[in-house]
Amino acid sequence: MANFLSFATFLILIACLALGAAYAWVLYAANKNLDRKLRNVLAAVRTLTVATLAFLLFAPLVRRITHTAEKPVIVIANDNSISVKAIQPSGFDAKKYEQDLKQLAKKLSEKYEVKTYSFGDSVKQGLSFTGNDQISNGTVLVSQLNDELLNRNVGAIIIASDGIFNRGGNPIYELNKIKAPVYTIAMGDTIPKRDVLVANVNYNNIVYVDNEFTLDVQVQAFESKGENVRLSVLENGKQVTEQSIGIGSASFVKDVQIKLKATKIGVHRYTVNLSEVNNEITTKNNSQTIFVEVIDGRQKILLAAAGPHPDLATFKQAIALNKHYEVTNAIAEELESVDVAKYSLVILYQLPAVNYSATSLINKLKQQKVATWFVLGAQTNLQGFNQAQTQLNFTRPNGSLQEVFPYYEHNFTAYNLNTDALKQLETYDPLQTPFANMMIKGSCTAVLNQRIGKVNTQNPLLFFIEDNGRKGGFLIGEGIWKWKLEEAKDENSYPLVAELISKTVQYLSVKDDKRKFKVYTSKSTFEENENVVLNATLYNDALEPVNSSEVKVELKNSEGKAYNYTFSKVGNAYQLDAGAFPQGNYTYIASTSLGDKKYTANGAFYVNAVIAEYQQTTANHQLLNTMSQQTQGKMYMPASLLSIADDLEKSGQIKTITYEDRRYEEMINLKWIFAVILALLSIEWFFRKRNGEA
Repeated sequence: MANFLSFATFLILIACLALGAAYAWVLYAANKNLDRKLRNVLAAVRTLTVATLAFLLFAPLVRRITHTAEKPVIVIANDNSISVKAIQPSGFDAKKYEQDLKQLAKKLSEKYEVKTYSFGDSVKQGLSFTGNDQISNGTVLVSQLNDELLNRNVGAIIIASDGIFNRGGNPIYELNKIKAPVYTIAMGDTIPKRDVLVANVNYNNIVYVDNEFTLDVQVQAFESKGENVRLSVLENGKQVTEQSIGIGSASFVKDVQIKLKATKIGVHRYTVNLSEVNNEITTKNNSQTIFVEVIDGRQKILLAAAGPHPDLATFKQAIALNKHYEVTNAIAEELESVDVAKYSLVILYQLPAVNYSATSLINKLKQQKVATWFVLGAQTNLQGFNQAQTQLNFTRPNGSLQEVFPYYEHNFTAYNLNTDALKQLETYDPLQTPFANMMIKGSCTAVLNQRIGKVNTQNPLLFFIEDNGRKGGFLIGEGIWKWKLEEAKDENSYPLVAELISKTVQYLSVKDDKRKFKVYTSKSTFEENENVVLNATLYNDALEPVNSSEVKVELKNSEGKAYNYTFSKVGNAYQLDAGAFPQGNYTYIASTSLGDKKYTANGAFYVNAVIAEYQQTTANHQLLNTMSQQTQGKMYMPASLLSIADDLEKSGQIKTITYEDRRYEEMINLKWIFAVILALLSIEWFFRKRNGEA
């Protein structure tokens, strides 16, 4: 179908016809050799040919309209999780269900485009009935359908499931995005079965040695009224506590708090067990395994000063926000008896001071190579400070102070600060710094620089220097308590001062790992359906990461069975995806060499059994019905699933959509026009030759 665009095009066509007629008149008007009728016919052919060629020179546009029909897409998704396969109502015929669902897909494919999926751990193409997936994630199915079928004509979604979705949340909230009716096939059994289980264990995964901690265990039981079960806890395979629980109702829930004591540093495996009852539907949910890391108390931070100051309270409050740190204040003579070996970091606030040198403390810090953070101010003895360390030197002090404002050094990368909150620095009061020439020996890493008046200088205000493996921090100025006060004026302000102090303490107190070969897992505990991933890094003598050598690793389970792998090279490092492993304890030892030096690294991880599919054994048909009702669909039982095909056709909701495509293209692109021109010229040539014309 072609429509010319405008009246102007029509005028061009008339002009082209006039040109063709004029050309034909010149060619045939004076020709007396041809018969008059033949001459008129040939003149008409020449007129049409020339007019067509002339018209094509103007490249007119033609509107073309095409119609494309799109069949409705019908989605059939089968829940392939363990709970659907293992827990079925009496009289359910699994083979017949499989045949019926495949037959439904075949019948619907005669009229519609049918897409089939299986979902559980993940979403896969095609129908699978193995029942091996250890979790059921309905949300990931709906999200994938939403991505794949965006802007498609989705007629209906058919989901066969028991309604037990134990990952990803409730899929009902995502279904509205697809805008298609959902027809559900209600699998599983809604009648509660006899079962006792450890429903949940709440706990802190990090505790301190010699401290008590609590396991909050939720025990559930169904159809087991009158039974007594034993709840026991095993630490690394050895029983540490046990108690009896009486089940007083058909649907029983009880929270049990178990207090334990952390006596040994390291990662401890705790197994919470419930004894079995007769005729229990499954015992796989009778235990849960958790891991608790016991650490050697909190890192100790010493805040040392010659006397009280408001800044000290600001430092202490900020450090105490992190539960991994314990801060201690010591003033003047109290410092003489301090055991510096106990501390990960010592903050020397205006020490050495004018009225207290703290020489003994500073010498101990040097000997023990304890990380130190110097804070300088009006009471700092600059001459004594120059003698106490070698990284920073002040010359020509005159005893006066100057006001210095902070501004952030954007090239700083040692730790991250809230980017938006850094704008608050512009509103902070200045710090009071000694007026003197400052010289830094070697290189430093600046967090904040000094702004004097409106001039941004390159002199650092808060910075770090490393000297022979000993970290040092420097804050050139006192009065940081005013920054804290400025934040308190606005309840919406970000606690930047606390973050700045806390992260500086963390950076200075962490001991650098100087190992040249490191191997570590992405986490300490994996589930059975997860791939175990190991990472490795190899450094040369300049501590540059390299991966020219081959890295091998041997994994062993608790029975001693070994698995050997070779790492893949990724960037300047190594990585190994070892795949999924059965439940159990595993150790690994990796080896490599660089030049004539050999390196090894070892570690351990645990693979936990996934019991999510056994945590709830009663099918949730109410959820399936709600999914159908809210999307104008319907719920079916497995025995009647074949009627879905007829009901879909009767509903009138599923229709073929026809898309109209309108586009404009140049007439010269229409190939058939050239065939017409060639035919006209051939006819004219034939009759002219036949009648003796050249």
